[in-house]
Amino acid sequence: MMTLVSDPIIIRGKTIKNRMTYAPTVKFDFAGDDGKVTQKHIDHYKERAEHGIGLICVEATAVTPEGRFCKTHLGFWEDGQIEGHKAITKACHDNDVVVLIQLNHTGITANPECGPAIGPSAVETRSGGLAHEMTIDEIHAMQQKFVDAAVRAKKAGYDGIQLHGCHSYLINQFICSKTNLRTDLYGGTPENRARFGAEIIQAIRAACGEDFIISVRTAGADPELADMIAVAEAYVKVGCDYLQVSHGVLPPDPTLVDGTEPYNLICSLGVHFHDHFQGRVPVSCVNSLFEPQQIKTLIEQGLVDTVDLARAELADPAFPEAVLYGTPFVRCFECKRCQYGPFTAHKCPAELKRRAGA
Repeated sequence: MMTLVSDPIIIRGKTIKNRMTYAPTVKFDFAGDDGKVTQKHIDHYKERAEHGIGLICVEATAVTPEGRFCKTHLGFWEDGQIEGHKAITKACHDNDVVVLIQLNHTGITANPECGPAIGPSAVETRSGGLAHEMTIDEIHAMQQKFVDAAVRAKKAGYDGIQLHGCHSYLINQFICSKTNLRTDLYGGTPENRARFGAEIIQAIRAACGEDFIISVRTAGADPELADMIAVAEAYVKVGCDYLQVSHGVLPPDPTLVDGTEPYNLICSLGVHFHDHFQGRVPVSCVNSLFEPQQIKTLIEQGLVDTVDLARAELADPAFPEAVLYGTPFVRCFECKRCQYGPFTAHKCPAELKRRAGA
């Protein structure tokens, strides 16, 4: 029987009302130096919750002050940050939307204004010099930071968390052989490289209980598909509920698509993961999905379980309604540099067009 975009899916006992999710997209200038939720965050997520999306994953949120992208990056490193998040979770739940929050640390890609570059190995950083290679004690302390943030997320009303395990950040740095040169239990084989994230999953489950969703946004090929599937197997083995697949440190193997697909190379990673994990754990794909028919094809042809929307949803929160009901929407302009990206003051031309027509 064909699955429709409008069909619900149950993950860890939570019913997601359809197969569309809002991917974590950072609002780089919404927060202050204290990392707390502002009214801008609340309004942003409330508007998206009101227009048909099934699940929202709130943007990458730093587990330590040093692990931020910049000094205006949302954080969950202390209890004083909990209260503001309650308004986001309430807005989502009031609209029958399941809500997760993505937890992150920049690691080797640290912003020097926030903290030092640290990671699994002493590899060269983007700004020059070598990252600090984390000791075993430092690894365990960092894992606890993720667990503490997950506990805060549960107190704030989130249905679960997503570990940011892709896009070149700390968990991704552990699973990638280019940035992880260790020879101990946290390096070498894919299973060992996955240990950092897998132990976080186990500890979050113990701290947050059986009814708490644990998702990982993981690298689908870094650069090889087989290694990253082995990493994901390690995550699933210890209790990951949901694999939301994107890209990693290295460009993915270009032969994973042949050019005839109605989606791109990065999106194909989720399709390949779904082929492998089908029936065991739900899998999502993401990247350059701007047309309702793309979403319908991916779901109705059984290529993935859910589809993560990013720029289409930034441009117009009503995009899910367009997919579900055929209503009008303002399409993402596919700007070369997304105007919701770092330090752009959010001058998205599609959003401005939409608001002008409201």
